[in-house]
Amino acid sequence: MNEILVKIDDIVWGIPTIALILATGLLLTIRTRGIQFTNLGTAFKQIFKKNVGAGELSGFSALCTALSATIGTGNIVGVATAIATGGPGAMFWMWFAAILGTATKYAECMLAIKYREVKPDGSVLGGPFYTIEKGLGQKWKWLAILFALFGVIAGVLGIGTMTQINGITSAVNMAFADSPKAFTLFGNDYNYATVIGGAIVTICAALVIIGGLKRISKVAEKVVPAMAIVYIFLGLSVIIMNATAIPAAFALIFKSAFGWQAAAGGAAGFVMKQVMDAMQKGIARGIFSNEAGLGSAPIAAAPVQTKEPVEQGLVNMTGTVIDTLIVCTMTGLAIIIAMCNPQFAADGATGVQLTSKSLSFVLGGDGVSVQFLLMVCLAFFAFTTILGWDYYSEKCLEYLSNGNMKFVMVYRVLYIIMIAIGPYFTVEAVFTIADITNGLMAIPNCISLILLSGVVARETRSYLDRKKRGELCE
Repeated sequence: MNEILVKIDDIVWGIPTIALILATGLLLTIRTRGIQFTNLGTAFKQIFKKNVGAGELSGFSALCTALSATIGTGNIVGVATAIATGGPGAMFWMWFAAILGTATKYAECMLAIKYREVKPDGSVLGGPFYTIEKGLGQKWKWLAILFALFGVIAGVLGIGTMTQINGITSAVNMAFADSPKAFTLFGNDYNYATVIGGAIVTICAALVIIGGLKRISKVAEKVVPAMAIVYIFLGLSVIIMNATAIPAAFALIFKSAFGWQAAAGGAAGFVMKQVMDAMQKGIARGIFSNEAGLGSAPIAAAPVQTKEPVEQGLVNMTGTVIDTLIVCTMTGLAIIIAMCNPQFAADGATGVQLTSKSLSFVLGGDGVSVQFLLMVCLAFFAFTTILGWDYYSEKCLEYLSNGNMKFVMVYRVLYIIMIAIGPYFTVEAVFTIADITNGLMAIPNCISLILLSGVVARETRSYLDRKKRGELCE
């Protein structure tokens, strides 16, 4: 199964898809005159601005919703799997894609608000499906349907369910490694900690998704920022305590990204393979983490209370900076600093095990406290991502079914089932599935962004010109 998935992944994340995603970000960067560089400070100021206008959420709430669905396994597990399979150079391509992806995130969220649908009951629905249908016209509706279909598949099979629960149970299994074995499946042993942890998360998710127990999600929204602070504290501790090792880590990242390390050893074909592996895994895992170009964040941005789509586009683009350029970088540096030390033994570890071993090694101590902190952070991060992606994929299904809630209820049951079985797939398999479904979502979304880049440029210029003339309220 893994071999089949890898072959499909290589096709979906081949040169055409990578080129499409990078070209989209580059085109939007040029047409917005580098908005992610020239207006980043303004974007952070806009986060706390009081919103006025039609909609259901504040800009800050929309950003938190998007971040709760992105900060999670991608930052802790995804970075580790990218480095394990693509080498340290994957970090460079993750940064490169994130810098261009910041413009992509801005454009897709801005367009989602411009073309959103306000229903008679006051509720708001928006996202790439309406951006495509309204922005490009009915003749492109097939592309909108394709995006929504891929969005449903990504939620139930990829980024929303199995990767999240698998990350949680892997961390639980690591923290309670001495737990007795429960059973063996497909040659893999599973202990009671994995089974119980998976069951608890599945039940909690079911209470929120099916039973509507809102207070659990409200508690999670309060706790996740605290967990983010804890994880960022761990990352800063690594940087401060290993400041002298950071230059060597950056050197290894750049050498690996361009094949310079392999070039010293020989064949050009091997060098090219190393570069392509680093590029593929870095960009794929980067998009898994920050979701720039994926089309999910616009669904969260659409209900924002605002009269200015550009303002919320600016707010949402900060999510890519926070997620990848800050949080993912901390994880990546911890792993690479450890790898640069000859005394570090990874012993074939990947995913959360590699992140835990690396943090424990560079921070010192017995590693137990690091394992526990990672388990707690990952559990809350991944749980809110499960809820966030249920929301995204349900909105895609609402679009496909014209708001038929019977289909949505059936989908919720299927979503819970996939959470329940997620712990019993390998880390490599679930992330490969997530990569495939992410790539399928990104393709129609990026095509629409390229075709609507002129609209993005006009809206951006209009807003910035009016702001310069003092016609907008601060």
